[in-house]
Amino acid sequence: MARRLSWLAATATACVVMTMGQSALAQEIPLVTGKQWTQSTEQMKKAYLVGIANLAQVESAYYADKPPGDTQSIMPRLSKGLRGHTLDTVRQRVDNWYAAHPDQLARPVIETIWFDMVIPGLQPQK
Repeated sequence: MARRLSWLAATATACVVMTMGQSALAQEIPLVTGKQWTQSTEQMKKAYLVGIANLAQVESAYYADKPPGDTQSIMPRLSKGLRGHTLDTVRQRVDNWYAAHPDQLARPVIETIWFDMVIPGLQPQK
């Protein structure tokens, strides 16, 4: 089921990228902030997280024979730091973070995931 969802999301992502014009690709990619996150439905939040997961999977497949090191890509650290999490646990943790920090809704969601989930997940277990 997870593989099928992953394949479907990857296909959808590829279709979106292929339909973008060159000028759209050249523009800066907007960051989703806590403001958009807190106004989004559960499905929209999951779609955002699936997009991040798909980026990790595409890079992993691209570099299958020779994966980049930690200094060349953030994906190995992202994967290690989020090990054991599901889409739902990540979504819930991000929901909880913004609920606890309503004054920081301008903070990008990817930053929240990185500093409040990935980095702690990389620390040695005591």
